Amino acid sequence: MLESGIMMIVIILLINIVYVSFFTIRMILTLKGQRYLAAFLSMIEVVIYVVGLGLVLENLDQIQNLVAYAVGYGIGVIVGMKIEEKLALGYITVNVITKEYQTELPKRLRDRGYGVTTWEAHGLEGDRMSMQILTPRKYELSLYTTIKEIDPGAFIISYEPKSIYGGFWVKNVKKGKLKNG
Repeated sequence: MLESGIMMIVIILLINIVYVSFFTIRMILTLKGQRYLAAFLSMIEVVIYVVGLGLVLENLDQIQNLVAYAVGYGIGVIVGMKIEEKLALGYITVNVITKEYQTELPKRLRDRGYGVTTWEAHGLEGDRMSMQILTPRKYELSLYTTIKEIDPGAFIISYEPKSIYGGFWVKNVKKGKLKNG
């Protein structure tokens, strides 16, 4: 009896971890415009959800099953986020403002395949160089490392663009011509 109770807890826990991970990934795919993949994933997700919830509702008098369901949900959120980080779906726009107007940073970034647009900016403490760089999210950390190596005092801000059209980016970056590292 004890073994079947523990087995039920483990099954409910695992089912909910998988369900919530799928849920998280489906939501991200939906936000990224991957509607068909998101729809397919949602079919699998709902089956997992119904099975897991059914197990809990059939044994509602067993508080440990409800606790396992709640804990599995929380762990599933973390697992889903970790999976999304590894997938690194989408693109990121990085705006960089350097303390001095230097040409080395844009040149090194361009040598690695990034599209870099620069312009002169004027800050409270004088002239600066401002750059805008678009990159797949999988290269985001590598880009930050490169920027910080060359200009540790650079101001960096990033965001996800909603849509991208034309320019260097479409021609080269989308075709995978970036050099990682």
